[in-house]
Amino acid sequence: MKAVIVREHGGFDKLRIEDVDAPKIRPDEVLIAVKAAGINHLDLWVRKGVPGHKFPLPMVLGTDVAGIVKEVGSLVRNAKVGDRVAVMPGFADATSDEALSGNIHLARDYGIFGETRNGGCAEFMDAPAVNLMPMPDWMSFTDAAACPLVFLTAYTMLRKANLQPGETVLMHAAGSGVTSAGIQIAKLLGATVITTAGSDDKLAKAKALGADHGINYRTQDFVEEAKKFAGRGGVDVVFDHIGPDTFAGNMKVLKWGGRLVTCGSTSGAEVPLNLRAVFFKRISIIGSTMGPKSDQLTVWKLLCQKKLAPVVDRVFPVAQVANAHEYMETRQAFGKVVLDLGQW
Repeated sequence: MKAVIVREHGGFDKLRIEDVDAPKIRPDEVLIAVKAAGINHLDLWVRKGVPGHKFPLPMVLGTDVAGIVKEVGSLVRNAKVGDRVAVMPGFADATSDEALSGNIHLARDYGIFGETRNGGCAEFMDAPAVNLMPMPDWMSFTDAAACPLVFLTAYTMLRKANLQPGETVLMHAAGSGVTSAGIQIAKLLGATVITTAGSDDKLAKAKALGADHGINYRTQDFVEEAKKFAGRGGVDVVFDHIGPDTFAGNMKVLKWGGRLVTCGSTSGAEVPLNLRAVFFKRISIIGSTMGPKSDQLTVWKLLCQKKLAPVVDRVFPVAQVANAHEYMETRQAFGKVVLDLGQW
């Protein structure tokens, strides 16, 4: 079969489309004929490499996957050949204490497709049957592939931050996949949403998703603008995955008793932290990565009920995977970039 594979870290030329062996499924797995795969920042990190972190190369990319079940293992009872499915992106030993208690994402062996195990940027993908999510008939494969990771991440972040109806949340980088999902979830929870972006066009799209107020961080001070809207006390929650570029402002814009929840640090790994500001203002700093399967199932139901919607910026044919990576790195996208695997 053909697959998008990374054998060594580097530039766009390290994205290779090659013929590789098709996976063989175990009794509790299914074989999926992949139709679409969403691109996440994780794909960029696996390709480029991360200092101090070792990825198990070679790796077939692709964390967010949608397709048709082609073969089922002898122990599989929840799927049959021909089913249209999306795939939960995280996995671990189902018998671990964390998995049995409902917190599989906290297991020491927790992994993600396309990072620690071959993913779905291929003609076929093997996946545990417990990771399958049935697709409604009306949902396209490209829409389904835009959803699993970012909606899980955003939902778990807001749940851990305990966002309440009537509270105000500041959400950075409106055009990112996780924030475009988070805006919708926060509004569904009954919160007031302030969001930032680097262009007025992205802010207009964020407002179309439900954001109440937008701040162009290139021309405005997000702390001052957010306080104009939320009040001088500040916001209840900050939703962040930028890191050093926003951290100092985040600490200033949070009200006493506020919560900062973060799932990433795209602008760097280290920030200066004044502990007095943390304890005097009673601020909670919450780290979040992925989430439990219960959150994944909840947010998938909301998508299937059309209470939330996929946000797809652009679909590239798989042959243009390098162009898709380059497009993502230029930060032009609003929402998700998806690969169409219908034709190689």
